[in-house]
Amino acid sequence: MGAIDMFMADGNSTMVAVLVFLAAGTLAFSVMAVIRVQGSVKRRAATISRGDFNAPAGSRSLRHSSLKAAQRVIDYTSKHYADGNTEETKVLRRRMIQAGIYDPQAVAYFFLGRTGLAVGLATLAFFFLPLESGSTQYWLCVGLAGIVGYLGPSLYLDKRIKTRKAEHLSGFPDFMDLLVVCADAGLSMEASLDRVGRELGDSYPSLTANIHMACLEIRAGRTMSEALEHLGDRLGIEEARSFSTLIQQSEELGSSITDALRVYSDDMRHKRLSRAEEKAYALPAKLSVPMMVCIFPVLFVVILLPVVVRLYVGNY
Repeated sequence: MGAIDMFMADGNSTMVAVLVFLAAGTLAFSVMAVIRVQGSVKRRAATISRGDFNAPAGSRSLRHSSLKAAQRVIDYTSKHYADGNTEETKVLRRRMIQAGIYDPQAVAYFFLGRTGLAVGLATLAFFFLPLESGSTQYWLCVGLAGIVGYLGPSLYLDKRIKTRKAEHLSGFPDFMDLLVVCADAGLSMEASLDRVGRELGDSYPSLTANIHMACLEIRAGRTMSEALEHLGDRLGIEEARSFSTLIQQSEELGSSITDALRVYSDDMRHKRLSRAEEKAYALPAKLSVPMMVCIFPVLFVVILLPVVVRLYVGNY
């Protein structure tokens, strides 16, 4: 009887060992299968991100062919229009940077968008314009649609630059005040720029991004004067260029940068107050036009209507 119990105990132990082995093996194979699938997905994602359209799985797909054709068009435009050193291309690059578009192929996209929009709007007007075909008004509207499409990207770019410049003008006095505080606390100029950029992130995101790029340029090996000069070009406001000149002259003459920053910060605050006062003083002149258009005609009607009615009915 004891031998039977011992045999059953050994059998149970063997069964438990077998079950544990099967469970461990199943878990190991499951983990290996998951890792293999993830590796395959990562390899395919890397192939797509590199633009490897010659892969066997997608070499004949319409999507990959379209992407490859679009990339060829963009490369051709970048080579023949965007990579030139003409004055027009340089000005367009500067405007793109001031608008916050830092893509190296942004100029090519701009030329393609302008051409496509002009041709597209002109084509839509040519086919769907509710006018008599061949008339002067018809061709005038088609040409006007093409002109609007051609000028549309430039107008959008100007509006974006204007919005960002307004933000930079509003935030630059605060930037100078915080810079003076950091300089009084003993921080270096690079550390002050980094600290002020992090403090202004919520209020002025565009200004903060440009300050961060200036810090990266300094860490990459550019001098402080060059980084601040590029900062002024990106911001597109005269105050930033004057600030760059101020720091450069302070370094060359050996004067106190903290005192120069404090004086310039006071000047920035006075300029902001002057702009606010100018807008307040211009408000009555701007309100005169709505008053003349909307209020004065109503007053004339209220005052003169009884007189006109009495003259009309002869009861005067």
